[in-house]
Amino acid sequence: MAYRNFKFSVGEYYHLYNRGVDKRSIFVDDHDRNRLAYLMHLSNGDRSFDIQKVFREYEISEIFKIDTGKPLVSICAWVFMDNHFHILAKEIVDGGISRFMKNLCGSYSKYFNIKHDRTGALFEGRFKAQHVDTDIYLKYLFAYIHLNPIKMLAGASHWKEEGIKDLPQAKVFLQCYTYSSLIDFLKPKSRFYDALISKKAAPEYFPGPVSVWREINEWLKFVDVGTPQRSKMNQKQI
Repeated sequence: MAYRNFKFSVGEYYHLYNRGVDKRSIFVDDHDRNRLAYLMHLSNGDRSFDIQKVFREYEISEIFKIDTGKPLVSICAWVFMDNHFHILAKEIVDGGISRFMKNLCGSYSKYFNIKHDRTGALFEGRFKAQHVDTDIYLKYLFAYIHLNPIKMLAGASHWKEEGIKDLPQAKVFLQCYTYSSLIDFLKPKSRFYDALISKKAAPEYFPGPVSVWREINEWLKFVDVGTPQRSKMNQKQI
């Protein structure tokens, strides 16, 4: 088991992520992705739930209205990829991040194994975490997480190193990618998933949709033209 060289602290930001064991996909379909999103809400509170009962008794539109008690973390950004996920979160109670991630990964693994008739670990060990220790890194991570889906575009798997060949296509793709919080910053309150984000806890550099999209565009341009700024995207290997 890998040990972290830091302790989670209230008021600090962390990059949280995990991927499937042997890099296997952790999502088979959109139903799986939606379930993880619902569990992000249900896992972020000091109330305990019978998860199976919740999904039997509540309409999907009501899931995000359920009172989960005192929040454990403030979620600032998130994205789901095929075999992993990323979350940028701020701890707001002692032990909040550990409890949140244990609830989230444990509940999703149980659901996934039952639905897909499998046994054993779904994730590659304990969730991974990095302390976001500077404002520069916080700003970078906010962009990095929302830019992740670009890797799903044909021919763009190495976009950070090689640049983006079709920048307009990449912009449209990012704005339409369902399983990311970017939509909730660009079009606030336009969908249920907006309830997952604590916008007041998000980096203060991004007060509204225009500034968020401007920042994303700046990173896209840096990579696209291949300037030395690209090295900033690789300060921290994730």
